[in-house]
Amino acid sequence: MKFKRLKRTPLLLALSVLALVCGGWWLHLDFPERLERLTYDLRVRGAQKFPAPAATNLAFVAMEDSSIAALRRGLLGQPYGLYWPRHVYGRVVEELTAQGAKAVAFDVLFGELRPDHAPVQMADGTLMESDQFFALQMRRAGNVVSAFTAEVNPPDLFVTNSLALGDISTTKDADGVLRQIKSFSLKWHPAFKSAAHQLGANLERAQILPDKIILPLATGTNLTVAFDRDGNFDLADFVGDEIPAGWKRFDKPFARVWDLGIVMAARELNLDLAKAEVDLPGGKIILRGANGIERVIPVDAGGFFLINWQLTVDNPAIVRQPIEEVLKQDRLRLAGETNGLKNPFAGRLVVLGSAAQGNDLSDHGATPLENDTLLVSKHWNVANSVITNQFIRRASPTVSLALIIFLGLATAALTWQLRAFAASVATALLVAGYVAFAFFAFIKFRLWLPLVFPVAGAILVEHVCLVTYRVVFEEREQRRVKSVFSKIVSPDVVNELLGAEKLSLGGTRREVSVFFADVRGFTTLTDQMQEQVAEFVRANKLDAVAAEKCFDESARETLATVNLYLAAVADAVKKHGGTLDKYIGDCVMAFWNAPILDENHAAKCVLAALDAQRTIYELNQERLKLNASREIENRARASAGLPPKPILVALQLGTGINTGSVTVGLMGSNKHILNYTVFGREVNLASRLEGVSGSGRIIISETTYNHLCLTAPELGVKCIALPPEKVKGIREAVKIFEVPWK
Repeated sequence: MKFKRLKRTPLLLALSVLALVCGGWWLHLDFPERLERLTYDLRVRGAQKFPAPAATNLAFVAMEDSSIAALRRGLLGQPYGLYWPRHVYGRVVEELTAQGAKAVAFDVLFGELRPDHAPVQMADGTLMESDQFFALQMRRAGNVVSAFTAEVNPPDLFVTNSLALGDISTTKDADGVLRQIKSFSLKWHPAFKSAAHQLGANLERAQILPDKIILPLATGTNLTVAFDRDGNFDLADFVGDEIPAGWKRFDKPFARVWDLGIVMAARELNLDLAKAEVDLPGGKIILRGANGIERVIPVDAGGFFLINWQLTVDNPAIVRQPIEEVLKQDRLRLAGETNGLKNPFAGRLVVLGSAAQGNDLSDHGATPLENDTLLVSKHWNVANSVITNQFIRRASPTVSLALIIFLGLATAALTWQLRAFAASVATALLVAGYVAFAFFAFIKFRLWLPLVFPVAGAILVEHVCLVTYRVVFEEREQRRVKSVFSKIVSPDVVNELLGAEKLSLGGTRREVSVFFADVRGFTTLTDQMQEQVAEFVRANKLDAVAAEKCFDESARETLATVNLYLAAVADAVKKHGGTLDKYIGDCVMAFWNAPILDENHAAKCVLAALDAQRTIYELNQERLKLNASREIENRARASAGLPPKPILVALQLGTGINTGSVTVGLMGSNKHILNYTVFGREVNLASRLEGVSGSGRIIISETTYNHLCLTAPELGVKCIALPPEKVKGIREAVKIFEVPWK
């Protein structure tokens, strides 16, 4: 492919469009970001067709509609309504512990104690508060993770008896789809909560640094709380020297409550969450555990990370049972009826949550995989991601910008270098290739590459703008060139002209080879045909209308004959890359080496003359063969009172060629007729040589002969020198040569 030279205006246009696209990406405009999230969802669904390795010890105990009905019918000895007493959950923990569950994580909030619930009768006959029974089973199990949100904290009774707290907060995107989760929430010290209440400190916008916390206040100022080397703050900075009972003077400002899924995975991998390295500006959280295990969670500045939605609710790898089945087995186990009992939850990380419909226990929502699914599934997907070390990473700003710039420049290059249709096809292939690459990167490496700005902005907008520029400005000139040359040069030459970086049509000095070819005998033939028609009119005494009709028919026959011969010559000119200048009566004028440069112009001009002579010879042979049938036709025409058609005769071609420097360019006016032509002394000489050539001969000048000797010696040696000829308009006699063709 021949590369076109860059031009200033389209280059500035391409760079301006690219700058606007990069600016739009940097501003995080809402609509493109919504579209980007939709493309992300498509990739998540596409990844489902290529299952990745998943954890095999996840389980779900579901509070189903059947569970609510079973407890209402008295499964545990007496009917319970929708809000179950806490001992029900305690019995679930008891059974799961007996089965050997590795962890029991609750996706159910217990925001307060419920002393109004009926007590539980123990094996020794004593009664125990329902909340106390639940806490007792937690303590015995030692593996229970209690649910937490920033708004709802479990009572201390449950906190102290739990293995850990797990944040079950859900933050959906603007379109209502759950795509990311916050890695942890902060459980602030009561002193900071008091500051938030009394001073208007904004804990959500707190800036946590290694040695201090900066709290924005409602007054517009900041409250700075310093840490010691152990990360403790001095309570006296808040309340003075009188420390409230039960509070420590030096204490941690907050505790991190990790996402429930992370806590479950930490239980499986023995990760030490207390020693996590949190680097939100650096976009990562590092968790380490025994045996050198390390997990690096990619997070944004707010601590959010993308959920690797891999495991659906109905995934066969997840053991699922309704809660009433667990309660039934617990009753059998306590009654000593252990024969036939199964332990499907042995060694598993169990999540207990709601799968009920049509009540305030419902926990449904949209995810990238499904428009309506159980959101409890986020916990085992997060746990699976940490366990298998498969995290979704969004391309960094540097990579995203680099992709936008690269694709924009590639599109600009393709659009500029190729013709409009080819550029559109190449652009479509570039879009398809990048989209396929983005899907592959996600499926294979869980890498989220941007699609909307690179494709819609850098590629499509860039392409449309440049194509529009070419159509409006550049191709307008190409259409003008095509309109001038499409009928006077071959299609190949037209394509070269359209692809030329520089094309001077306004007039230039150039050496060309000029060709004149005249059809000999045509004038005589015309006179004979006119006389034949006139004789027929006189002999048949035709009226004016009939006579005019006969003359018109003869004129059409004459014109068809000359056009047949002229077309044969013109085809030979175009075949050899010449420029067809004009028809001068029954003469063809053409030239070579303009507008397209061709160092072999003299040789090609002579080859065209040879082809033209041979074509005319073959044409004559074919026409003469038709005379027998024409004589029969004329007898029929005579019987019908029609004038006879002329007997076909062999016409000859006389050709003159000269090479020299001439003026070449467009002659005429845009309002009238434009003709790309040549003129000057050398053109006149070529015309005079055509007059010298006679019939069936090719006469060339000495200059043309010298060119042949240099560029086409096989033609030069065949040329026959003739005596110098004195021609009109030239003072000295000119040396001429004949090129034999028979």
